Amino acid sequence: MEGVSFDALLWLSFGGPEGPADVRPFLENVTRGRGVPPERLDEVEQHYQHFGGVSPINRLNREAIAAVEAELAGQGVKLPVYFGNRNWHPMAEDTLGKMLADGVQRALVFPTSAYGGYSACRQYDEDIERARAAVGAASDEQQAPELVKLRQFFDHPLFIDSFADATRQALASLPDGARLVFTAHSVPVSADKAAGPPSEGGGRYSKQVAEASRLVAEAVGVAEYDVVWQSRSGPPQIPWLDPDIVDHIEALHEQGVTAVAVCPIGFVSDHLEVIWDLDNEAAEKAGELGMAFARVATPNSDPRFAQLVVELVREHTEGVTPRKLSDFTAAGCTVNGAPCAPLCCEPVKRPAR
Repeated sequence: MEGVSFDALLWLSFGGPEGPADVRPFLENVTRGRGVPPERLDEVEQHYQHFGGVSPINRLNREAIAAVEAELAGQGVKLPVYFGNRNWHPMAEDTLGKMLADGVQRALVFPTSAYGGYSACRQYDEDIERARAAVGAASDEQQAPELVKLRQFFDHPLFIDSFADATRQALASLPDGARLVFTAHSVPVSADKAAGPPSEGGGRYSKQVAEASRLVAEAVGVAEYDVVWQSRSGPPQIPWLDPDIVDHIEALHEQGVTAVAVCPIGFVSDHLEVIWDLDNEAAEKAGELGMAFARVATPNSDPRFAQLVVELVREHTEGVTPRKLSDFTAAGCTVNGAPCAPLCCEPVKRPAR
């Protein structure tokens, strides 16, 4: 397969506040149209203020981008890397405007999610469409750059190997017999049922999380493990994927488990949800129960993560054969960079409160 010419890479992420004054407007951007009660925003705002109103995500993205730039240069791939976000500055629309001004005509897009589903995949397509529409409307002379989104990578060997090594390190810090628990961001059950094209029967997101967990557990030689969820934020009457990580730690304690290693398989970096829900709430619950606790490191500071991104790029620029560890039927989009299939991961209409 021959490669295709591109002249930039857009690193597209979620975004996060970088100061106390940013927190509330950032959260309002995140939750707009989702029916999240104001009191829930008040609660989450305090989580951010606990860390000085700063999420680590923008800093970690900049560090990862620097590593990718170095890896691109080392492999002789000449692509400038731009950084844009969905919910906070630098906003994707502003970044795309800069790309247009710089003469970029065709760019690849790396979304900072390994998985399918609406929030993890399709919403990034919507981000791309919104940014292109904003830039195109502002320009009478040129159209917005063409953007081609890179594929999902939940079962890529470099992704799995990074998590596997970090999991081994966490388990080694705990007494023998520690329980391995994988966790990912919860979503409404209805959203997960809508994840993937209808022909798959739904559940693409939860199935991919389960498959990535299986691959990591297999790599570290753990036969029994759990997959749980964290960070739910919707109205209490809406069912979300469960059990919650804190509730699960309590259940493990009741079963006689004395040590737990928690692997945030659903995250590529230490989002606020990781450092609050796991490093604070889950760790504190384990401590209250007298359980030893270790949290597995996320992969984006691992050199293999930059290598992974460049390999995904080279699938397009040089026709490199995609690598994956699974024959799982819901293993990503059918065609790299293609738009979502009809009805794939459609957003679920939220009931009025």
